[in-house]
Amino acid sequence: MARIAGVNIPTNKRVVIALTYIFGIGPAFSRKILKEVSIDESKRVQDLSEAEVIRIREVIDRDYTVEGDLRREVSMNIKRQMDLGTYRGLRHRKKLPVRGQRTRTNAKTRKGRSKPIAGKKKVA
Repeated sequence: MARIAGVNIPTNKRVVIALTYIFGIGPAFSRKILKEVSIDESKRVQDLSEAEVIRIREVIDRDYTVEGDLRREVSMNIKRQMDLGTYRGLRHRKKLPVRGQRTRTNAKTRKGRSKPIAGKKKVA
């Protein structure tokens, strides 16, 4: 099992797919990395030599912000917007959708289950 950027990537998958298991690397970046280190996309992780794994690891460390650093950067950006009091920051603070989605319906995943309103009774 190859370990890149602190993540054990699966051995039986193609390298282009396995690299996407790293937070911050999607399919496009994965292809770009493999082209840079000149490794065939169809190659499996188990078929990689130790030197190829090291080359991939060096490129990722040098050129990309991934895993813990990226998560920290994203959370700091959100915190900064909340502290500044921007509209997006206020939406984050209230745990509402941030990117303009409707909230009258279809916001259950972000808002959570509906909370009962005190003093309101059903009329039979």
